Amino acid sequence: MKTLAIVGTGLIGASFGLAVRKAGFAGPILGVSSPGALAEATAAGAIDRGASLAEAAAEADLIFLAQPIGRILDTIRRLDPLVRPEAMITDAGSTKCRIADLALQTVTRCQFLGGHPMAGKEKRGAQAADADLYQGCTWVLTPESPAEMETDAAADLVAWIRRIGGHPLVMGPEEHDAVVAFTSHLAQLASTALAATVAGNVHPPGRLAVAGSGLKDMTRLALSSYELWRDIVATNTEAIDRALGLYIQELDHLRENLRTRQLEEEFQIAAELAGKLRMRRVGPASSPADLG
Repeated sequence: MKTLAIVGTGLIGASFGLAVRKAGFAGPILGVSSPGALAEATAAGAIDRGASLAEAAAEADLIFLAQPIGRILDTIRRLDPLVRPEAMITDAGSTKCRIADLALQTVTRCQFLGGHPMAGKEKRGAQAADADLYQGCTWVLTPESPAEMETDAAADLVAWIRRIGGHPLVMGPEEHDAVVAFTSHLAQLASTALAATVAGNVHPPGRLAVAGSGLKDMTRLALSSYELWRDIVATNTEAIDRALGLYIQELDHLRENLRTRQLEEEFQIAAELAGKLRMRRVGPASSPADLG
């Protein structure tokens, strides 16, 4: 990689620029975004200068799409005439099927390899960017076929992911979307539902002083932006609907067994899963809520 273009210089994109620079990348980093976002990313040291999409694509070896999903789709529709044949396009979208399908139809002049770094914060923008955001995080790559991982461009992308501390994990777009419906999207919607339930039933607001740290922990994801989650839900509706249905069944099961030993069994199952999550090597990952 000699030149990097980051399309979408918010938290995820700006953090990628800071991370590769910290890992030794010495080439130019171009940013494509709104004037305000470019100014923030330049001030943070995440990019060297702003450019139009056409200018950036004409120069870049790697084009990293770090926008909300709807904007990623719009960008993919425009990219093919602009790119260099040896370039690699990748993305950080939180769902993969719609993106992968569109890229397969429209990107013909260079390689596209979908991606999803499992990292984020509730804060948005380049001002919150962190060179260590990807340290220890799983970085999913979603080729349409195994052969896509055998190219020189793919090998270079994987090498840079490792250099910035990420752990590449390869799976198909369909499997990715089915899994993240449980591991990410359900967590967000459960947090949102919990916060909305408490907001509608604890009055007056001063009574929130009774809340313990557990409620604060459980509602952290409720701080996330609807603007970004709207696209996620819209592009993974079927899988999310299934995950929500099973979660509602589990809540009903808990309610039905408040006075039985079945409740203890559910606590044990849940504690085992929670323990496994905390034993994994992870970085500052949370949700895909800040792909801006």
